[in-house]
Amino acid sequence: MPKVLAPLLGALLSLSSLTALAAPAQESRAVAGLAAPAEIRVDTWGIPHIYAGSVRDAFFLQGYNVARDRLWQIDLWRKRGLGLLSKDFGPTYVAQDRAARLFLYRGDMAKEWAAYGPGAEANTAAWVAGVNAFVDEITAGKRPLPLEFRIAGSAPDRWSAEDVVRIRSHGLTRNVPNEVGRAHIACKAGLPAARLYRFIEPKWTTQIPEGLDPCAIPADVLADYQLAGAGVKFAGPPEQRAALEVPPEAIGSNNWTVSGSRTATGRPILANDPHREHGAPSLRYIVHLNAPGFSVIGAGEPALPGVSIGHNDKIAFGLTIFPVDQEDLYVYETKPGDPDQYRYGDGWEAMTVVKDAIPVKGEAAPRPVELRFTRHGPVLKTTEAKAFAIRTVWSQPGTSAYFGSTGYMQAQDWKGFKAALAGWGAPSENQAYADTSGHIGWVAAGMVPARPNWDGLLPVPGDGRYEWKGFLAPDQLPSQADPKQGWFASANQMNLPKTYPYAERKVGFEWSNAARFSRINEVLAAKPKLTVADAMALQTDPYDITSRRLIALLTPLTSDEPRLASALDMLRRWNHRTAVDSPAAALFEVWTGKHLGRAVVAATTPEEARTIIGNGDLAAVMELLEHPDATLPAAARDAVLKASLLAAADELSARLGPDPKGWAWGRLHQARFEHALTPLADAALAPSLAAGPTPMAGTSLSPMAATWRPGDFRVIAGASFRMVLDVGVWDNSVTINTPGQSGNPESPHYRDLFPKWVKGDYVPLLYSRPAVEAATETVISLTPAP
Repeated sequence: MPKVLAPLLGALLSLSSLTALAAPAQESRAVAGLAAPAEIRVDTWGIPHIYAGSVRDAFFLQGYNVARDRLWQIDLWRKRGLGLLSKDFGPTYVAQDRAARLFLYRGDMAKEWAAYGPGAEANTAAWVAGVNAFVDEITAGKRPLPLEFRIAGSAPDRWSAEDVVRIRSHGLTRNVPNEVGRAHIACKAGLPAARLYRFIEPKWTTQIPEGLDPCAIPADVLADYQLAGAGVKFAGPPEQRAALEVPPEAIGSNNWTVSGSRTATGRPILANDPHREHGAPSLRYIVHLNAPGFSVIGAGEPALPGVSIGHNDKIAFGLTIFPVDQEDLYVYETKPGDPDQYRYGDGWEAMTVVKDAIPVKGEAAPRPVELRFTRHGPVLKTTEAKAFAIRTVWSQPGTSAYFGSTGYMQAQDWKGFKAALAGWGAPSENQAYADTSGHIGWVAAGMVPARPNWDGLLPVPGDGRYEWKGFLAPDQLPSQADPKQGWFASANQMNLPKTYPYAERKVGFEWSNAARFSRINEVLAAKPKLTVADAMALQTDPYDITSRRLIALLTPLTSDEPRLASALDMLRRWNHRTAVDSPAAALFEVWTGKHLGRAVVAATTPEEARTIIGNGDLAAVMELLEHPDATLPAAARDAVLKASLLAAADELSARLGPDPKGWAWGRLHQARFEHALTPLADAALAPSLAAGPTPMAGTSLSPMAATWRPGDFRVIAGASFRMVLDVGVWDNSVTINTPGQSGNPESPHYRDLFPKWVKGDYVPLLYSRPAVEAATETVISLTPAP
């Protein structure tokens, strides 16, 4: 169970324990654009609680406050998304700017705003006005330029409301890389060779679409796609992460909602911990917004108004990715002598060519660039006779990532929550729900293309034979209200109901490994009366349920080789918890993460495809190991198991010494949050930009998600934000962000939460005014500037 700090116990048991805090610091500010006096109370853990005289002013101050705490982060997000990096940082970023501009929303803005429901445009305009007010204070010399801008030699820009929703490239996280990888495997070794590449669920046999030559797909066809979605790398060319190598478990989440019939208090409990790539500042920001008739608290994207995970006075909400297929790669034949025309139907169709200009620091004139689009979307690459474009839901109105939460965060009941999600576009999500009346529920929400004649698992010809027939209606996606078992949980696993007509509604076939969900479901089933503390313990549970299945395969094996015999015995005696002091956890993770899959692929897959498949998808590898066939008979399987386990033991001996008593998972597996600007900081400053390293439990397949990279075992993704809500008695709720709430390295809240997060500790998520006042560290009193 996580350790509960004294301040947390005080909040959970009695507000009186918080009254002994020192009197809060006082600040006064006159802010241009604020309509009426207001107040921001920053609590002990850096969480801002905004009290405004109107909803408009609440959103205005959310923008003003996030600029106060996270200006560098949101400014960089905007510049990356709009393709404006070169303006501040020079010609190194021209290619990344051009790639980002390919994915901007270019449709009708009236339709875009209308898709999010009433108030979306006005609230965003207010939020942007708040950001700009803070930027203007810096420009006028009333506030110091934040440290990060001084390091980078840049300055913050002013925003427009359209900037917030036009950026789409931060949401490109779906299966086009897998389509390309599968095509390359089919070209080199035949499509059956892809069976270990990704685990397909529900059971399905894909085929090469008629008219597709898989060998026509260039190796670098996704260079612009990857560059558009990449983070910003300083002191060198922008990083082009190989999307095919990013494990699907790295970007996901856990959530569950439990009925009062299954809790100790009789009230629902809702828990959520979204998993993202780790870095400083955190990718989530916690905020509390209050105005007459409006009060909501939780976490959201720092550069978006509102919150997407949290609660208002009546309902609680949390989300995990529902990994449906929202994109396709189209392959075109281009016209000889005119590569800007592509075959469509019985004729040729002209690409739309957009001439753009990218301003570049140090250059007198902007650099001209051309962006090409087909009827399906942006052109990623052209060759002598082919063109390649991507079609995504992101080009549709209403698909700015997570922005749809502006609708449901003010819902008051299940009916209103579902209605608000009817227009949710992207990313597709498992939306968990609970309310103060005792109801719980789940809605799978998002735009899902209707593909009548193919499955989305491979690229398709763009000549008109493979067209989306609109999108599935909201009632064609699964949902559930007050489930009989008393809870609902999701962890990005395949959760289509058994009776779902998936052959007709091809929602998707590539889901995350079910291990996290299986463990969560097992624990919830065994807890007839769940508590908030139980939910906290489950979010930070390092149990890897996959190990039970794999160790069962090892149980009957023996060896005369002492090192292998010792390794077999160590795993058979293990308790399946990937604790920092566990030698067996280190052995198991090195085995399954680096050696087992690669050995199975080598034993069963044509050599030409092995590099693409790599370690394979562990779920697909386990399916073959548990059901050996002609490609890997039982005897050969056992030999692969033993040889790969011995290789893992040898690697551990080389890394940690030959004595297994000195092995420990935490000696390898360490968390460290790095700031993008670290390469530009001097030696004295650089350490203050980072948090860690420190040993950490968990793996990508345990509820305590902690994905690591093979080269150095560094934790690269997992839960940065966690939340457990006691629905209706909101002050009993808890949360944690990491490394801290602030993005300013000079703030005491920049990395103060990191030690707590690593240990599995939480802080209170206070909601009532008396509780907030008792825990206030700083009061910022704001008045309209004359």
